[in-house]
Amino acid sequence: MEKFSFVPKGVCARQIDFEIEDGKLHNVKFTGGCDGNTKAISKLLEGADAANTVDILKGNLCGMKGTSCADQLAKGIEQAMAQ
Repeated sequence: MEKFSFVPKGVCARQIDFEIEDGKLHNVKFTGGCDGNTKAISKLLEGADAANTVDILKGNLCGMKGTSCADQLAKGIEQAMAQ
């Protein structure tokens, strides 16, 4: 399992850690952010297809921020898959 760490921009979360194995997400963990929401995202994404997750979460906005923790996770996953 390959581990990744992503530093999001424009959101309350300070770091997003996750693992990808065989194209599936595992152990998604947000440091900071809205605790209940980020824990729920992490639970929902356990074992989810990484590419599909990007399609679903990319462009999801939080208020007037122009991004969200979910959108930033999608960007982190995209970067990880491009490596």
